Amino acid sequence: MSATYTIGLDYGTNSVRALIVNTANGREVGTAVWEYEHGTHGVLLSRDPNLARQHPADYLKGAEITIRQALAQARRNVRGFKPEQVVGIGVDTTGSTPLPVDANGQPLAFQKKFAKSRAAMAWLWKDHTSVAEAAEITALARQIRPHYLAKCGGTYSSEWFFSKILHCLRTAPEVFDAAYTWVELADYVPAALTGTEHPDQITVGICAAGHKAMYNDAWGGYPDAEFLGKLDPKLADLRSRLRPKAHTIDRAVGTLTPAWARRTGLPAGIPVAVGAFDAHLGAVGSGIAPGILVKIIGTSTCDMMVVPQDQPLADIPGLCGIVPGSILPGYYGLEAGQSAVGDIFNWFVNYIQPGGPRAGSHEALTRAAAKLKPGESGLLALDWNNGNRTILVDQRLTGLLLGQTLYTTPGEIYRALIEATAYGALTIINRFEEYGVKVEQIINCGGIAEKNPLVMQIYADVTGRPMKISRSAQTCALGAAIAGAVVAGVHKDYASAQKAMTGLKPRVFKPNPAAHEVYQKLYPLYRTLHDAFGTREWTGNLYDVMKTLLDIRNRARGVTG
Repeated sequence: MSATYTIGLDYGTNSVRALIVNTANGREVGTAVWEYEHGTHGVLLSRDPNLARQHPADYLKGAEITIRQALAQARRNVRGFKPEQVVGIGVDTTGSTPLPVDANGQPLAFQKKFAKSRAAMAWLWKDHTSVAEAAEITALARQIRPHYLAKCGGTYSSEWFFSKILHCLRTAPEVFDAAYTWVELADYVPAALTGTEHPDQITVGICAAGHKAMYNDAWGGYPDAEFLGKLDPKLADLRSRLRPKAHTIDRAVGTLTPAWARRTGLPAGIPVAVGAFDAHLGAVGSGIAPGILVKIIGTSTCDMMVVPQDQPLADIPGLCGIVPGSILPGYYGLEAGQSAVGDIFNWFVNYIQPGGPRAGSHEALTRAAAKLKPGESGLLALDWNNGNRTILVDQRLTGLLLGQTLYTTPGEIYRALIEATAYGALTIINRFEEYGVKVEQIINCGGIAEKNPLVMQIYADVTGRPMKISRSAQTCALGAAIAGAVVAGVHKDYASAQKAMTGLKPRVFKPNPAAHEVYQKLYPLYRTLHDAFGTREWTGNLYDVMKTLLDIRNRARGVTG
């Protein structure tokens, strides 16, 4: 029998990737990446630093270009490869990235009237313009629907579905009124490929609905009309136009249309899986199972775990949701994360530009940072340059660098920023375990995990845990391809598909005991700052923080007196 293949479409913050994978062994035979052509690196910005939108035309053009290019590469790499051997398609996207659509399910941005309207575009995951609305939703839920908050960490975020829609209603009512409904990007792309965009036909994934829109079958789906109506009566009306049922990724939304077959060079009729977020399918592509924490490390991070649905599970404050079936069918999906990781390193390199393009590059700064011992810089940073996603869920928090002197170097700052993200990662691990979810193994994926060994070693040293790396450099796209294999019937379930198609790299980053000992002294200082600036409840005195940093620095440098 000839080999069969599936395609994973991976929609990131700046680009879309198509990956063609052998369903028998996970071998990646063709790939292509296309940078979105609208905006700055694919993101439409404004003078408001909280605004981040995308043009939905990029999503469709990107699918067409990358699938064609990936098929061409597969032909070069595999003798006799034919597009007819592709049997399934999966899709992952950023999120929450909702977009307003008309009564036929077409984005408002495609209309001449709204062609230049930022509000009519897709509201990218890192758009934080709706901080006030998120706080209002949280306050109302705390008052009359506390069970809504219990399943999303206790706080509703400005990164999420209803916050963004309510902000649009208040700041761009002409867009809200013109929209028949709103659709998550993770649901829009599979619908477009299968011709099921109409609001009465579109299939909604439990991943987006459960984690970002407070959907739960236990209370009848989305938040009830009474609750939404107290925020604004128009939101209550919108609820009636949202889909009544959300589905897991072991279901197909439909099959590739003849029109999309012509656009891509694929045969019509290929099943397309229910869409999900990049981090969730990245966890699938990394081999997630109970006890495994998967860290998807990129511009931000997402930290994913699963717990069998037949086991008791506490509500965990600060998480981005506890949702049945959101990662793997039959398991609770638990999502946490950090609002900025790679973005913090990029900020330092691209905005501060220490030492110019060569001396201030990521590569040069990594080399300088690697020469330093833990604690040697005397610096301590908070990883909140884009707010805090977990465990504080507060987008109005900002970054902090403490301990700099007239002799502080760019390399020292760069290392302190890496360490700050590691402390944030440890805070998330501790939160899982505080509530009975044991982290037995950590698997990392994403560009930083692939390309920067120093980051992985610091993470191992800070957490005191080995850091493993997913075999695939394109793990989110691989997870999407696995979804395509399951809905195609090539594998009977996700466990068998993961066993066949995923793996780990041989190199494991193990904690250095001496480094870990130092970080055990530094982390409590981080938590002091974390709680002092990030919680209302903290009471204490910060007097000793700088002095302790100096003591640790002097010991690292061998300075006495």
